[in-house]
Amino acid sequence: MAARVAVMLDGGFVKKKLQRQSPRALPDAAAVVALTLRIMDKPRLSGAELLRAYFYDAPPLTATARNPMDGAPVDFSRTRQARENQRLLDQLELMPDVAVRRGTLSMSGWKLGRSALHSIARNPRPLTPQDIVPDISQKGVDLRIGLDIALMSLKRLVDTIVLVSGDSDLVPAMEFARNERVRVYLETMGHPVRRELRAHADFVL
Repeated sequence: MAARVAVMLDGGFVKKKLQRQSPRALPDAAAVVALTLRIMDKPRLSGAELLRAYFYDAPPLTATARNPMDGAPVDFSRTRQARENQRLLDQLELMPDVAVRRGTLSMSGWKLGRSALHSIARNPRPLTPQDIVPDISQKGVDLRIGLDIALMSLKRLVDTIVLVSGDSDLVPAMEFARNERVRVYLETMGHPVRRELRAHADFVL
């Protein structure tokens, strides 16, 4: 009987890595599916059966806020990034053998953007409204990954979990799966990760 595999994709991590490979456009569902197929083609997974690919991400913000410098309203749902991210989730939900797990995004205020920080550090100047960006944090994604790892391990739904992430916060879930005799493979997409994340994987693809 072929080993059953679940591929768990940390959406924020995957999108950043795929976009660096093709910077002209945000990744679409086809790119995510292609990544999953490349993973399943790895020698370590030869002959294994894909139960499902799980994509964990948060839908884009739909709120409107005012820039604190000039008071201009900003509708986050109308940004190109929001439209592309929503399209990606909508497409993935309709793909065979793919499940989307949604976290949430929350905005806690405004902050100086990274590019503005670098620009001002090189050449001091007054702030402009364009220098200020929303301070947005993602919640619930790591929790959903951890819960799915625990559920699949306890119920023996799979023999192997492939975790596509660079987040060391997932180490406790990885330890749990291994204690339940489920193999945990790590796919970093070439990204440097902390030693403890590699140490708690059975194999780094």
